[in-house]
Formats: sequence, structure tokens, C-alpha cells
Amino acid sequence: MLNNFPLWPESASTIAHRVDALYIFLLIVAGMMALLICALVIYFAARFRSRPGVRAEQIEGSNALEITWSVIPFLVFMVIFAWGAVVYFQERTPPTDATEVYVVAKQWMWKVEHAEGQREINELHVPVGRDVKLIMTSQDVIHSFFVPAFRIKQDVLPGRYTVEWFHATKPGTYHLFCAEYCGTQHSGMVGSIVVLEPAQYEAWVNGSPNGPLSATGEKMFAELGCSSCHRSDMPGRGPNLQGVFGKPVELADGRTLTVDENYLRESILDPGSKRVRGFQPIMPTFQGLVTEEQVNALVAYIKSISTAGTRIGANAMPSAVSASEGSVSSAAQPNGNQVQQ
Repeated sequence: MLNNFPLWPESASTIAHRVDALYIFLLIVAGMMALLICALVIYFAARFRSRPGVRAEQIEGSNALEITWSVIPFLVFMVIFAWGAVVYFQERTPPTDATEVYVVAKQWMWKVEHAEGQREINELHVPVGRDVKLIMTSQDVIHSFFVPAFRIKQDVLPGRYTVEWFHATKPGTYHLFCAEYCGTQHSGMVGSIVVLEPAQYEAWVNGSPNGPLSATGEKMFAELGCSSCHRSDMPGRGPNLQGVFGKPVELADGRTLTVDENYLRESILDPGSKRVRGFQPIMPTFQGLVTEEQVNALVAYIKSISTAGTRIGANAMPSAVSASEGSVSSAAQPNGNQVQQ
């Protein structure tokens, strides 16, 4: 019945019913409190109204009443907090084996690239019954990826990756909106999520004329000269990137970070910000020299070769993102920074 109610969007993901249940609970609590307050106002207005010959009396406070209307709302709010926290962490923690899709927001379109190489604009094809992780960034201003039927919304920011995930429960085509005002044609920045049966999705993916995204990244890695510094067969001027993703890395300033998509991205575009301990600051910046799509391809490639690895640092086999000194003259100028990771 609710699916036919125009103010109630369709539910088409595993998280949708959890979000709906919390929202309905909030509406019930708010409605009950509003009715209770209105009823008490009417009752007290009638019960203690001014009447001829009746003098007003001072009513002293009641400790029992004070405790009651403090403790009960507190408990209700704690239930809301705990319930909301559970839903939030479920919504913000993608499964480790989720299918990854890269999304680049741009005034005023959504550019999508699948790991298998399929590219789309303002459409996203996904299989039903599978976890899908979106790795998103913006090419210009802040956008927001919003799918009402999935009950998911995530701001997409320039200069970094944000992540959201979903698990579609039924085939169909669902609206995609930008929920953050992003310019004059904001209202036209719409798209569709097309959920297919597994067999249909496999047929769609296999029809791509492009190679895997990681293969595109591997080609760029060689063309930019990165492989001359980031060697896997012997120590190089930059860290060895095999097995680096998801592992801890020791930085020159003493910090230890875990290598994720945002770290790899920053290492490509701003190599000196988090330089790996034991390596010199020789890596050039590629800011402005590679597009967002190319950065995505490089990140996908580095992730694809991270099948094994150890702690990164001066006492370990080098590992991180960089380009060779030889590529500096042809691709970028040194910025006093180096390989990071």
C-alpha cells in the first residue's frame, strides 16, 4: 500500500527498510508528543481558567514530575541515538567484497566507469542482489549522489574520494538526483540506476569495447614513467606498490597511515604531503596533468596489484606512488616531494 502512496518512495535496497523503520518511529514519537502536549494545553486551559470568585493558587513544583519528564524523554532520545547510529554505520560500511564503481561528478552530469571498463553518463547499471561500492569524486564543485528508492545520499567532493554502497533488491530503473545545489543547471543533473538480473548484467558488462579499468591504469603507469621508480623486481627510487593497498605505511614525519583510495589519490596529486619514510622527495606532482578518470585508473591499477604485501617503510621493500625523475622533464616539474604512500 505504501508503494502506491505518492509521498512514500519505492523501497529497492536492503538499507531502505531500515531507514524507513527509523523514520516511521521518529514520526510516531513526534506525533504522540505533539498530541500529548496539545491535550495537556487544552486540559490545563480549561481546568485552571479564570473564574469569578475563585482566587488563583500558587502550585509548587513536584520532584516526581520533574524526574519523570526528564528521564522518559532522555530514554526515548537514547533509543533514537542508538538506532540511528546502527543504521548509519551499516550504511557507511561497505562490504569488503563489494563490486566497485568509480563515479566522477561534473557540472552537470554523472560520469561512471566500472572495473570491467564499461563507461556511462547519467546511468549506472548494476546487478540485483549484489553489493555495489561507489568511489566518488567531483571535478568541480560539491555535488550529492541521491537515490530515493535506495535511501542513500552522499556528498561528492572535489579533491578527495567519498564512498557509499547499496545492495539492490529488485530489478527496475530508479531515479538518481544531485541533492546539492551545484549551479544554474542543477535541476538537470539527473540520471538513472538500472538494476538488472545477474545474467542480463553479465551480458551488458561483456559487451564493453573497453578493457578493464586496471589495465588502463597499468598502461598509464608505464607511459608516465612511474614504473622506472616504483619497481617490483628490485629496490627503486620510489616504493614498490605491490601489496601496498590496505596496508600500514610509515611516513617521514613519524606517522603511520593505512593506504586507501584517498591516500593513493593524494600521493599522485600532492606527493610531498605524506612522504614515505626512507625515500627522498623527488616525485613530481601530477596535479593538472591527469584527469579525474585517469587518477581513478591509476588507483584501480595499484589496487589490482595489491595481492600481497608487508609493512612499508625504510626497513621494508619500498612501496608507494611516484614517477621517475626521468619523467619529470616530460610530464611534470619536481616539487621537492617524493613518493608517498
